Amino acid sequence: MSTEERTFIIGDVHGCLIMLKRLVDKIDWRPGKDRLIFLGDYIDRGEDSRGVIDYIIALSKVSPHVQCLLGNHESSFLSFLEGGDVRPFLLNGGETTLRCYDVYDTAEMHNIVPHDHLVFLRSLRPWIELDDYYVVHAGFRPGVALDNQRLDDMVWIREEFLLSGYDFGKTVIFGHTPFAEPFVTKGKIGLDTGAVYGNKLTCLELPSFKFHWVEASSLD
Repeated sequence: MSTEERTFIIGDVHGCLIMLKRLVDKIDWRPGKDRLIFLGDYIDRGEDSRGVIDYIIALSKVSPHVQCLLGNHESSFLSFLEGGDVRPFLLNGGETTLRCYDVYDTAEMHNIVPHDHLVFLRSLRPWIELDDYYVVHAGFRPGVALDNQRLDDMVWIREEFLLSGYDFGKTVIFGHTPFAEPFVTKGKIGLDTGAVYGNKLTCLELPSFKFHWVEASSLD
């Protein structure tokens, strides 16, 4: 990518479609020129998980530079859709996602999710490497080489990653753990700012290291 191109990284959306649309409008993202990365957790808890996936798929169709990571919520959803236990999905707010697909009986869900949504969910990446950063949903396990990281850790880990001073060789940009403001410390940048909990949806612009956000209160 040339020096004129920018990278925008957006935190956990959780079905907050209106906030996501306003944030994308606000950041002046240029399709086909700027990279746009999503940190995962597109679904659950918010009002329009299905709409969020539709919107991101639409963005991907107008630009080859849209990249999407796997979050723990998509991991649980996929596991359920592929025959796994439904309980982890429901215990983490999955009932709101079911309602978005007009499903009230989990037995029906396997036949309801649109094919393009399944393709999207199965295409989600565990992590991305940038020039100066690693980008992942939850974090990495300290002391483990990146090629040997477990997927469960990359989408679920919290304290072991957050409290560690381990140097991964590059700054790690992550979501998953909500903070009132972007979490910035040596070697780590957290971008989940609790959009679905009434706080804000945050985006980091690189290389300028500029934060953009939309507050839930601004939608009232």
